[in-house]
Amino acid sequence: MATTEDSTAAKLEQLQKLREEALHPAGEHAVERQHERGKLLARERIELLLDPGSFVELDRYVRHRTAEFGMLENRPYGDAVVTGYGAVFGRKVFVFSQDFTVFGGSLSEVFAEKICKVMDMALKLGCPVIGINDSGGARIQEGVVSLAGYAEIFWRNVQASGVIPQLSLIMGPCAGGAVYSPAMTDFVFMVEGTSYMFITGPDVVKTVTGENVSFEELGGAATHAAKSGVAHFIAPTEQACLEDARYLVTFLPQNNAEGPPFAEPADAIDREDPDLDKLIPDNPNKPYDIKDVITRVVDDGDFLEVHERYAQNIVCGFARLGGHPVGVVGNQPRSLAGVLDIDSSVKAARFVRTCDAFNIPLVTFVDVPGFLPGTDQEWRGIIRHGAKLLYAYCEATVPKLAVIVRKAYGGAYDVMSSKHIRADFNFAWPTAEVAVMGPEGAVNIIFRDEIAEAADPEARRAELIADYRERFANPYSAAERGYVDDVIEPRRTRPVLIDALRTALPKRERRPPRKHGNIPL
Repeated sequence: MATTEDSTAAKLEQLQKLREEALHPAGEHAVERQHERGKLLARERIELLLDPGSFVELDRYVRHRTAEFGMLENRPYGDAVVTGYGAVFGRKVFVFSQDFTVFGGSLSEVFAEKICKVMDMALKLGCPVIGINDSGGARIQEGVVSLAGYAEIFWRNVQASGVIPQLSLIMGPCAGGAVYSPAMTDFVFMVEGTSYMFITGPDVVKTVTGENVSFEELGGAATHAAKSGVAHFIAPTEQACLEDARYLVTFLPQNNAEGPPFAEPADAIDREDPDLDKLIPDNPNKPYDIKDVITRVVDDGDFLEVHERYAQNIVCGFARLGGHPVGVVGNQPRSLAGVLDIDSSVKAARFVRTCDAFNIPLVTFVDVPGFLPGTDQEWRGIIRHGAKLLYAYCEATVPKLAVIVRKAYGGAYDVMSSKHIRADFNFAWPTAEVAVMGPEGAVNIIFRDEIAEAADPEARRAELIADYRERFANPYSAAERGYVDDVIEPRRTRPVLIDALRTALPKRERRPPRKHGNIPL
């Protein structure tokens, strides 16, 4: 007769066998094929993403329930997704990682239920959720049930939006309806050469439009980083991608009810940088790199740029000032002279709203000659898209600081975190030019007749431009009216901003009672 000890030992042995089976449900051959593609396994990705030993798996023994098409003969544990929770630099996160070695990572009813469960727990407990996508799409054998599963995930993406940070790591195929979940999350990461996203694949595109296009050209990482703007970050390897995601989390709060995590700065808060005094070229039309300004001001020169390859005429990213995370926005004179166009307006508006949703203060470096003119921009809706950025800054209630480093012309001056749309502290360098338009354009309009009647029109135009530049192309007219709080030496930008940030951190603003605003989408 078996003893209690024998029975317990047998059950423990059974548990151990089930765990081993669940670790590689598709078998060693599928594991080898995944590695041959240069891709990690679902659990390997989780191990690199989370702090060592912190992962707690949930629903390890879930199995699909499909009886059709002989599916009952193949019911691997965990189905095709690994879910659970762990820590990133000691802070709790929930995670799911799709397993391409099981049914091509296709989404089934129980697959969706597992993801929905961790999303619900993340929202209830106020923790970020990180999804690792590597899936062939909906599981055809389950029909509309799999489509319902996608919709359940989409609904939760929307409920969690602006409440907890949501990160999507694309580490393989992501096609059809599956792309909408990552698109609704806060940040999308992709890996060069092994990940892609598209609504319809190359074969369908060729059938419908006649175009011949490769997977990489249609929806690869480079395409979505530079052309569509879908990908916020791209990395050369999966390991680098996972490390980038870990780094991003250090700037984000756990949820919208908390502030972003403070880190004691090693960089002196009163540090001045004399090189900033000579960074702006004497020629107002000569470009420079706004990132040189940003990295000289923020803690330790560390700047995590978002959408680095997309709409490069504006720069967005995360940094720290005096240990406090901030979202940084800056016009980039090296690209299109730093003008605002459709893509840059949408890019920056999205970033500003993300920072506002998660209580991350905004620091704006302004050097904007205006909006990009032309029929292409007008016909494609620059008015509507430019209004998105204006709306985002007006809507934001986080501390807002701005530094006008050179040009701030026309309506673009208003848009870029001006005092009039309730920025808290606005500073200007002596090189700043705050005006309706540049001296050349203003003189050509105001003094058109005088120039035409002059004995030497070009000489008279040059005189008038010099006079206009001296009188108006400076920060002091704006400072006289309080539109600029102070004109500062560039070298003092860091300590001035840190002091202003510390002053503005307790800021509280009431919003009008309403369901939500109607941003011009």
